[in-house]
Amino acid sequence: MTTTVWIILASAVLTYLSRIGGHLVLSRFDRIHPRVEASLNAVPAAVLTTLVAPAAYHGGPAEIAAMIVAAIVGWRSGLMTMFIVGAAVLIAGRNLF
Repeated sequence: MTTTVWIILASAVLTYLSRIGGHLVLSRFDRIHPRVEASLNAVPAAVLTTLVAPAAYHGGPAEIAAMIVAAIVGWRSGLMTMFIVGAAVLIAGRNLF
């Protein structure tokens, strides 16, 4: 196998271990401290920010339009709708601009 395949497999195993490890650690506690729960609830927003920030900084008009439309749709509806509409605007914008 090539080095790339080994890197992908190792990344998959480490990702799985980190996810299951976090679950095993948290499952040992009867109650989670409110600060820990608040920080865990903030993780999805932090990950989304790390994905969107480079596109906002380096993006062109299609990326900026997709982010604005996705923010408006996300404010009014659910996350899945936001992702679908944002991706559709990005694809259309990249084909038009």
